[in-house]
Amino acid sequence: MTKHLLIIRLSAFGDVAMTVPVISILRSTHPEIKITLLTTKFFSTLYNQIPEINFLYFEPKHKTLQGLFGLSRKINKINPDFIIDLHDVLRTKILRLFLINKFGHTAVVNKGRKEKKLLIRGIKSEPLKSMHRRYAETFEALNIKINIDDFSYYKKIKITNHNYAFSSKDKLIGIAPFAKHQCKEYSLNSIINFIDSLDKSWQILIFGAPGIEEQKIIKLCNNKSNRHVISSNYNLEQQMAIMSNLDAMISMDSANGHIASLFGIDVITIWGATHPNSGYGPLNQPKENSIVPDLNKYPDLPVTIYGSDCPADYEEAINSIKCERILERLDKII
Repeated sequence: MTKHLLIIRLSAFGDVAMTVPVISILRSTHPEIKITLLTTKFFSTLYNQIPEINFLYFEPKHKTLQGLFGLSRKINKINPDFIIDLHDVLRTKILRLFLINKFGHTAVVNKGRKEKKLLIRGIKSEPLKSMHRRYAETFEALNIKINIDDFSYYKKIKITNHNYAFSSKDKLIGIAPFAKHQCKEYSLNSIINFIDSLDKSWQILIFGAPGIEEQKIIKLCNNKSNRHVISSNYNLEQQMAIMSNLDAMISMDSANGHIASLFGIDVITIWGATHPNSGYGPLNQPKENSIVPDLNKYPDLPVTIYGSDCPADYEEAINSIKCERILERLDKII
């Protein structure tokens, strides 16, 4: 019987967030198992409502071959009975090679790479299995059945005691307008048109990373009293608390939508060259909450799974989506 389980997911932000429901269910259904997560210190905050989770932090020094070997020695010291690799990239493959004594005691996620290639080639058209379910199925190697529908949403966090310019009594709309790749990001003009169309009584909270994204948010807010910068002025734990109080989140195909969904928030996702059929949509959101470009104009969608290697003629597909479509959906869920 497995007493100590090491689970690996090093990055990326949204992908790590998608493991949260799976590990939450594992924790609640198997309280007897010791769970250690190998991820970054920053990402560990995502699991802050799951009790009794241990962490082993992946640090910049571990990115080298020597660093991975040192990390393998740390893993051997904590001596897990079984390893679940929910990442399966070159770094974790090398790490598994260093952990040769765990051979036969490791399960690796099936990312469905072949199906995804068929999807973007247009050979396969039906929706792929969600990554949430792919992560859950990895645990079947231990005869552990995880039903993703059993996930209990994270609890709403009180923010009334904080000196914010908004409160949970306000109508709060979150907007996460940025993404790693251009083909997944609504243009600044499109976002401005959308924000300008929102009810002026709503408090608009705009999420983004420090640096260039934050500077764009400041311009979007433009000294308007109902627009608020949610970036480096709040750490991840505080941002999650704020998200738990939203009435809705408008997000690109990016991490913020996945985080908001952990709280049972209605998430409207705006898709460009990628597509919800790839299995990367936020948890438990209806199909109608995914806004995609007109397939008559862009019949080959999706043309990329992650946003990389996007054909030039599909880079701007996301900006063919009219803000009226998003507003129409928002009106139905608020």
